[in-house]
Amino acid sequence: MYELKVITRFAAAHQLKMVTEKCENLHGHNWKVELCVAGEKLQDSGVLMDFGIIKQRLGEIIETMDHSFLNDLPVFDNPSSEIIARHIADEFSERIGKDEGIFVSSVRVWESDDACAAYFPPSRAASSS
Repeated sequence: MYELKVITRFAAAHQLKMVTEKCENLHGHNWKVELCVAGEKLQDSGVLMDFGIIKQRLGEIIETMDHSFLNDLPVFDNPSSEIIARHIADEFSERIGKDEGIFVSSVRVWESDDACAAYFPPSRAASSS
């Protein structure tokens, strides 16, 4: 099994519901996103997937959230780090399709240097066995 990781960042505000009082106030973060994709078979060129393609497709997703109030985006009801990680995983999975033998293995969303949430979607490798 091979795994690739791409890291990107975006800035956005959110307002959480039904958590600690402090987090229910409108606030923002300089988010860091770590996206990992995995697969068992390399392409003829010797790579799992071109990093440029990963960065482009991830960038398209990040662009929709960058410098926004996340609560205003229709995809989020309560944009916690956990929900943002799942959203990125789901959107990226749609963008890579099913024929490339590659799947999202994890997404980590950091809201500060010392706090992150991770999402591990069910892998196609596990679901196809």
